[in-house]
Amino acid sequence: MAEAADFQGTSPSAARRWLLRTGALFAGAPLLAGLFQLPVTPHAQAAPKASLAETTGSNTVEVSLDSLSPSVPTDGDTVTVSGSVTNKGKQTVTDAHVGLRVASAAVTGRSAIDTAAKRTGFDQFADGTEIGGKYVEKFSELASGVAQPFTISVPVKELDLGSDGVYQLSVSLSGKTAAAQYDQVLGIQRTFLPWQPDEAGTKTKTTYLWPLISTTHLTAETGPGEQQTPFFLNDDLAKEISAGGRLEQMLTLGKDLDITWVIDPDLLASVVAMTESYRVRSGGTTVAGTNQAVAKEWLAELETAVQGEEVIALPFADPDLASLAHNGKTITGSLSRLKDATDVASDTVQNILRVVPDTDFAWPVNGAIDPSIVKVAISAGADKVIARSDSLQEGSSLSYTPNAARPIGGGTTAVVADARLSTAFQGDMTKAESSTLAVQRFLAQSLMTDLQNNKQRSVVIAPQRMPSASQTQTMAEALTALQGGNWSQPQELTAAAAAKPDPSANTKIPSDSDLSSLQKQALPKSAFEEIQAAQADLDRFKVILSDQSRVVTPFGRTMDREMSTSWRGHSVEAAVYRNDVQTYLDSLTEQVRLIEKSETKLSGRSATIPVTVQNNLVQGVDNLTLRLTSKAPKRLKIGDDDFDEQSVDISGGHSESVKFTTNAEANGKVDVVAQLYTADGEKYGDEVRFTVNVTEITPTVMLVIAGGVLLLVLAGFRMYTQRKRAAARLEAEGISTDDDASESAPADEDANAEAASVVHTAEEEVPAKSGTDEPEHPSDPAPDTAPESADPSGTGERVDR
Repeated sequence: MAEAADFQGTSPSAARRWLLRTGALFAGAPLLAGLFQLPVTPHAQAAPKASLAETTGSNTVEVSLDSLSPSVPTDGDTVTVSGSVTNKGKQTVTDAHVGLRVASAAVTGRSAIDTAAKRTGFDQFADGTEIGGKYVEKFSELASGVAQPFTISVPVKELDLGSDGVYQLSVSLSGKTAAAQYDQVLGIQRTFLPWQPDEAGTKTKTTYLWPLISTTHLTAETGPGEQQTPFFLNDDLAKEISAGGRLEQMLTLGKDLDITWVIDPDLLASVVAMTESYRVRSGGTTVAGTNQAVAKEWLAELETAVQGEEVIALPFADPDLASLAHNGKTITGSLSRLKDATDVASDTVQNILRVVPDTDFAWPVNGAIDPSIVKVAISAGADKVIARSDSLQEGSSLSYTPNAARPIGGGTTAVVADARLSTAFQGDMTKAESSTLAVQRFLAQSLMTDLQNNKQRSVVIAPQRMPSASQTQTMAEALTALQGGNWSQPQELTAAAAAKPDPSANTKIPSDSDLSSLQKQALPKSAFEEIQAAQADLDRFKVILSDQSRVVTPFGRTMDREMSTSWRGHSVEAAVYRNDVQTYLDSLTEQVRLIEKSETKLSGRSATIPVTVQNNLVQGVDNLTLRLTSKAPKRLKIGDDDFDEQSVDISGGHSESVKFTTNAEANGKVDVVAQLYTADGEKYGDEVRFTVNVTEITPTVMLVIAGGVLLLVLAGFRMYTQRKRAAARLEAEGISTDDDASESAPADEDANAEAASVVHTAEEEVPAKSGTDEPEHPSDPAPDTAPESADPSGTGERVDR
């Protein structure tokens, strides 16, 4: 033993195992030689074949390894494993027992861990000999389909672990069947045991991202009135932040770990909206939300947890950078919306959690990058991109894991998360066995990273964006074990990004052809076109509002949600959400509209035409112009031309009639168009067309007027002849006409009065409707609705949340 212990690089335990195995081999050599000389019978030939099949992993019995404690043992510990064995075969297994096996040598590298985890068949040289003795659990028999639990505890010293490293630990079930009456391995399950009993000389700096991200929950719709009660798609967010929920577990477990919080500000805004009155869609209606207390408690607990901790704020609603880069960047306004989502992120987190977050990091889905994605990330203001090592892969010449930080040009740093560690908990962690195996494999990969060389390195771990509750619990268990180990120390993400890059690490951004699999779940170009169309409608709508912030801010945040990464794999739901946003925006814009008019009759050369504008919003509108246009200006003029315009200013919940002066030039029907315009000349809403029927200028009226003129002429002629006769009579009597001129005045006045009477009689025959002060058409509505109108209130705009 002393000589064996002196072998270079061999510990006493490893030397002892080497001597025992070598001795057993030499001791069994004569027996093997004798067996080879025996005659072979058919029966003797069949038995070894059956034995060989069983001992190489027939998996007749399913072995489940549900727990292993401690996950990272040290000297003096006792390793306890528990689980169950289930006979999947048709024959009863007898004389069975469960035992532990430790591989003869430590795993030699990170790839070797992957290879060992995939191995299924039993191999005595790879799996090692059974520890045996009292460290087994026996079963007299295992009936078919019946599960039997087991628990085995073994002192670490009995495991004969050698130098620091990762060892494969196996739990095997051995027994007999009616067809093979000899002891054989009928089932086996493997895991890994990290062995680092003493403090490592150089510890790996480990950064673990802890994402608080959820799906989209808030809709664009709000209730009427000043409060503008928010509407939620469903009550899923309440479930996530309630006891046992996914986000509640993320918070409760995360606050006790050394992590970097990565937060989507939209999640915070949504929970804040839940702290007051809110409604939840349920079937075809909505119901009042009842989880205000839960929301307040979760926010208060999160605010306490993040104080003094590093917080990374993603752009609002966690926009899908890859979809933007490949399908949206050519659509006008898409990149500016991303920049706005980044700008608002800091204020949202700071106002709610009272911490100043870092907004310099971009996190593409799965850490997959290409030149286009990097450019989009930079356009949003980020100078650090969280990538993953299966995207920015190393060459075969690099035999160790380099630092996470990589300069990729233009002052941008790629922070490359380790792919093996980041994807360790993506499977189904609801089963105890899955969780246990994931934890042990994660710890094995972490220790093997530290053992690769003597240089201290920075490793970043970026798990899935939205871990389930069971995945979160498994992550927390693994991190607790890691932080209690001897080879790792925590580090913040900003420190990892600032670490000195490894000169041998790959810094070349891969081409976009490597992302074809992710493209299948990306938002299509049509999605960004729909978002842009909604933005254009919003721009036209906002300019007429007296308080734009009540609409612009909430709709802007809703359009950010339309670009969320969470829509990946849910294309139908994403399309429905976008359609709902557009529909609600349309319903708001339609609250300011022109009232339809029926045919209008004009009974004079000039008259007024009223057009009614209605505002059913809760706020006033201005910056609107109403234009009335005649389609036949030679027959009917509006004002002095073919159209006229008047400004419109209406308070919330009211309507107003705008009057236009018209001048008729001829009889007949004329089409007239009423259209609202914004201050910048853009059409607002639908036009209203109606017909004006000019009926005042008729032949009868012309005859009446002509008759009046004729009477005036006749009256004048009569006056003239009367004066001539009077002058002639006076002259015959020898009286001067100049002296008696005054005496003839009464006769003239009588004649004038008679003529005036004739003219007046003609005017009375003209209808009394002419003039600008005539009554309006009976079908026209009242100029305004009273403030105390009992009509239902209009749809409200959203509040700023």
